[in-house]
Amino acid sequence: MEKKAIIIGATGLVGGHILRLLLEHPNYDEVTILVRRKIDLLHPKLNQQIFDFEKPDNELINADEIYCAIGTTIKKAGSKQAQYHIDCEIPVAIAKIAKAKNIPKFLLVSSLGADAHSSNFYLRTKGDLEQKIANLAFKSFISARPSFILGERNEKRIGEKIGVFLIKTIEPILFGSLKKYAGIEASDIAKALIKMANETHIGNHYIQSDKLKTIAGL
Repeated sequence: MEKKAIIIGATGLVGGHILRLLLEHPNYDEVTILVRRKIDLLHPKLNQQIFDFEKPDNELINADEIYCAIGTTIKKAGSKQAQYHIDCEIPVAIAKIAKAKNIPKFLLVSSLGADAHSSNFYLRTKGDLEQKIANLAFKSFISARPSFILGERNEKRIGEKIGVFLIKTIEPILFGSLKKYAGIEASDIAKALIKMANETHIGNHYIQSDKLKTIAGL
Protein backbone atom coordinates (compact mmCIF):
# COMPACT_ATOMS: atom_id res chain seq x y z
CA MET A 1 0.00 0.00 0.00
CA GLU A 2 1.38 3.39 -0.99
CA LYS A 3 -0.30 6.35 0.62
CA LYS A 4 0.26 10.06 0.95
CA ALA A 5 -0.28 11.92 4.20
CA ILE A 6 -0.28 15.59 5.14
CA ILE A 7 0.59 16.84 8.61
CA ILE A 8 -0.39 20.22 10.01
CA GLY A 9 1.49 21.00 13.21
CA ALA A 10 4.45 18.72 12.49
CA THR A 11 6.79 20.91 14.57
CA GLY A 12 4.81 20.36 17.77
CA LEU A 13 5.17 17.57 20.34
CA VAL A 14 2.56 15.14 19.00
CA GLY A 15 2.99 16.28 15.40
CA GLY A 16 6.71 15.52 15.56
CA HIS A 17 6.00 11.95 16.61
CA ILE A 18 3.37 11.57 13.88
CA LEU A 19 5.95 12.73 11.35
CA ARG A 20 8.63 10.33 12.58
CA LEU A 21 6.29 7.34 12.62
CA LEU A 22 4.81 8.06 9.21
CA LEU A 23 8.27 8.34 7.67
CA GLU A 24 9.10 4.92 9.16
CA HIS A 25 5.79 3.33 8.14
CA PRO A 26 5.85 1.03 5.08
CA ASN A 27 2.34 2.07 3.98
CA TYR A 28 3.38 5.63 3.17
CA ASP A 29 5.53 6.72 0.27
CA GLU A 30 5.14 10.49 0.79
CA VAL A 31 4.62 12.60 3.90
CA THR A 32 3.97 16.30 3.34
CA ILE A 33 4.30 18.81 6.13
CA LEU A 34 2.76 22.25 5.77
CA VAL A 35 5.03 24.65 7.65
CA ARG A 36 5.76 28.36 7.99
CA ARG A 37 9.47 27.61 7.72
CA LYS A 38 11.34 24.45 6.80
CA ILE A 39 12.67 22.18 9.53
CA ASP A 40 16.13 20.66 9.65
CA LEU A 41 15.23 17.18 8.47
CA LEU A 42 16.00 15.26 5.29
CA HIS A 43 14.23 12.05 4.34
CA PRO A 44 13.38 10.54 0.94
CA LYS A 45 9.67 10.41 1.85
CA LEU A 46 9.50 13.93 3.29
CA ASN A 47 7.97 16.77 1.30
CA GLN A 48 8.25 20.13 3.07
CA GLN A 49 5.95 22.88 1.83
CA ILE A 50 6.13 26.47 3.00
CA PHE A 51 2.48 27.29 3.62
CA ASP A 52 0.54 30.50 4.21
CA PHE A 53 -2.16 29.43 6.65
CA GLU A 54 -3.96 32.74 6.20
CA LYS A 55 -4.19 32.23 2.44
CA PRO A 56 -4.04 28.45 1.97
CA ASP A 57 -2.88 27.10 -1.37
CA ASN A 58 -5.47 24.46 -2.30
CA GLU A 59 -3.08 22.82 -4.75
CA LEU A 60 -0.78 21.73 -1.90
CA ILE A 61 -3.54 19.82 -0.14
CA ASN A 62 -3.57 16.45 -1.89
CA ALA A 63 -3.33 13.25 0.16
CA ASP A 64 -5.08 10.16 1.41
CA GLU A 65 -5.06 11.42 5.00
CA ILE A 66 -4.75 14.69 6.89
CA TYR A 67 -3.21 14.72 10.37
CA CYS A 68 -3.90 17.89 12.35
CA ALA A 69 -1.83 18.45 15.49
CA ILE A 70 -1.78 22.23 15.42
CA GLY A 71 -2.23 24.10 18.68
CA THR A 72 -0.99 26.99 20.77
CA THR A 73 -1.51 28.75 24.11
CA ILE A 74 -3.06 32.10 24.96
CA LYS A 75 0.34 33.30 26.15
CA LYS A 76 2.00 32.43 22.86
CA ALA A 77 -0.91 33.57 20.66
CA GLY A 78 -1.38 36.83 22.56
CA SER A 79 -5.14 36.68 23.09
CA LYS A 80 -8.11 34.31 23.23
CA GLN A 81 -9.19 35.49 19.79
CA ALA A 82 -5.75 34.71 18.33
CA GLN A 83 -5.67 31.30 20.00
CA TYR A 84 -9.14 30.47 18.69
CA HIS A 85 -8.02 31.43 15.20
CA ILE A 86 -5.00 29.11 15.35
CA ASP A 87 -6.60 26.23 17.23
CA CYS A 88 -9.97 26.22 15.45
CA GLU A 89 -10.37 28.47 12.42
CA ILE A 90 -7.16 27.47 10.63
CA PRO A 91 -7.73 23.69 10.99
CA VAL A 92 -11.35 24.07 9.87
CA ALA A 93 -10.25 26.00 6.79
CA ILE A 94 -7.83 23.19 5.89
CA ALA A 95 -10.51 20.58 6.59
CA LYS A 96 -12.94 22.30 4.24
CA ILE A 97 -10.38 22.23 1.45
CA ALA A 98 -9.64 18.57 2.17
CA LYS A 99 -13.33 17.70 2.07
CA ALA A 100 -13.82 19.58 -1.21
CA LYS A 101 -10.95 17.56 -2.67
CA ASN A 102 -12.49 14.28 -1.47
CA ILE A 103 -9.71 13.40 0.96
CA PRO A 104 -11.38 10.58 2.92
CA LYS A 105 -9.66 10.71 6.31
CA PHE A 106 -9.06 13.53 8.79
CA LEU A 107 -7.24 12.75 12.04
CA LEU A 108 -7.17 15.33 14.81
CA VAL A 109 -5.35 15.83 18.09
CA SER A 110 -8.00 17.38 20.33
CA SER A 111 -8.33 17.28 24.13
CA LEU A 112 -10.02 15.30 26.87
CA GLY A 113 -13.18 17.18 27.81
CA ALA A 114 -13.57 18.91 24.45
CA ASP A 115 -17.09 20.33 24.41
CA ALA A 116 -18.51 23.12 22.27
CA HIS A 117 -20.71 24.13 25.23
CA SER A 118 -18.01 24.08 27.91
CA SER A 119 -17.50 27.12 30.14
CA ASN A 120 -13.75 26.53 29.78
CA PHE A 121 -12.38 28.50 26.81
CA TYR A 122 -9.79 25.92 25.76
CA LEU A 123 -12.21 22.97 25.94
CA ARG A 124 -14.89 25.00 24.16
CA THR A 125 -12.43 25.84 21.38
CA LYS A 126 -11.51 22.18 20.93
CA GLY A 127 -15.19 21.25 21.04
CA ASP A 128 -16.01 23.82 18.36
CA LEU A 129 -13.20 22.42 16.22
CA GLU A 130 -14.42 18.83 16.56
CA GLN A 131 -18.00 19.81 15.81
CA LYS A 132 -17.14 21.84 12.73
CA ILE A 133 -14.99 19.05 11.28
CA ALA A 134 -17.54 16.37 12.12
CA ASN A 135 -20.19 18.40 10.28
CA LEU A 136 -18.10 18.17 7.10
CA ALA A 137 -18.86 14.42 7.05
CA PHE A 138 -15.50 12.94 6.11
CA LYS A 139 -15.59 9.24 5.32
CA SER A 140 -13.52 8.85 8.49
CA PHE A 141 -12.96 11.50 11.17
CA ILE A 142 -10.93 10.41 14.17
CA SER A 143 -10.40 12.78 17.08
CA ALA A 144 -7.86 11.84 19.74
CA ARG A 145 -8.82 13.24 23.13
CA PRO A 146 -5.72 12.94 25.30
CA SER A 147 -5.45 13.99 28.91
CA PHE A 148 -2.12 15.54 29.95
CA ILE A 149 0.36 14.96 27.14
CA LEU A 150 3.74 13.69 28.32
CA GLY A 151 6.99 14.28 26.46
CA GLU A 152 9.77 16.78 25.99
CA ARG A 153 8.62 20.03 24.38
CA ASN A 154 10.88 22.59 22.77
CA GLU A 155 9.01 25.31 24.64
CA LYS A 156 8.53 25.50 28.40
CA ARG A 157 4.94 25.52 29.69
CA ILE A 158 5.03 25.95 33.48
CA GLY A 159 1.31 25.40 34.02
CA GLU A 160 1.41 22.22 32.00
CA LYS A 161 4.43 20.94 33.91
CA ILE A 162 2.57 21.45 37.18
CA GLY A 163 -0.43 19.61 35.76
CA VAL A 164 1.71 16.71 34.60
CA PHE A 165 3.33 16.48 38.06
CA LEU A 166 -0.08 16.40 39.74
CA ILE A 167 -1.52 13.83 37.36
CA LYS A 168 1.49 11.55 37.83
CA THR A 169 1.03 11.87 41.60
CA ILE A 170 -2.59 10.71 41.53
CA GLU A 171 -2.26 8.29 38.60
CA PRO A 172 -1.82 5.19 40.82
CA ILE A 173 -5.34 5.69 42.21
CA LEU A 174 -7.08 6.18 38.87
CA PHE A 175 -9.28 3.17 38.17
CA GLY A 176 -12.26 2.41 35.91
CA SER A 177 -13.72 5.48 34.25
CA LEU A 178 -11.05 7.65 35.92
CA LYS A 179 -8.28 6.04 33.83
CA LYS A 180 -8.96 8.49 31.02
CA TYR A 181 -7.47 11.25 33.19
CA ALA A 182 -4.04 9.59 33.37
CA GLY A 183 -1.25 11.22 31.39
CA ILE A 184 -0.30 9.83 27.99
CA GLU A 185 2.94 9.96 26.04
CA ALA A 186 2.82 12.03 22.85
CA SER A 187 4.32 9.09 20.96
CA ASP A 188 1.40 6.87 21.99
CA ILE A 189 -1.14 9.38 20.69
CA ALA A 190 0.70 9.34 17.38
CA LYS A 191 0.84 5.53 17.31
CA ALA A 192 -2.89 5.24 17.99
CA LEU A 193 -3.89 7.72 15.29
CA ILE A 194 -1.70 6.10 12.65
CA LYS A 195 -2.94 2.64 13.58
CA MET A 196 -6.56 3.76 13.24
CA ALA A 197 -5.78 5.49 9.95
CA ASN A 198 -4.66 2.13 8.59
CA GLU A 199 -7.82 0.36 9.69
CA THR A 200 -11.42 0.75 8.54
CA HIS A 201 -13.26 3.25 10.73
CA ILE A 202 -16.26 4.83 9.04
CA GLY A 203 -17.86 7.94 10.50
CA ASN A 204 -16.86 10.10 13.45
CA HIS A 205 -14.82 8.65 16.32
CA TYR A 206 -13.72 10.32 19.57
CA ILE A 207 -10.99 8.41 21.39
CA GLN A 208 -10.14 9.14 25.04
CA SER A 209 -6.69 8.75 26.63
CA ASP A 210 -7.22 5.28 28.09
CA LYS A 211 -8.49 3.92 24.77
CA LEU A 212 -5.62 5.63 22.91
CA LYS A 213 -3.17 3.70 25.10
CA THR A 214 -4.96 0.42 24.34
CA ILE A 215 -4.87 1.10 20.60
CA ALA A 216 -1.19 2.04 20.81
CA GLY A 217 -0.54 -1.40 22.30
CA LEU A 218 0.04 -0.53 25.95
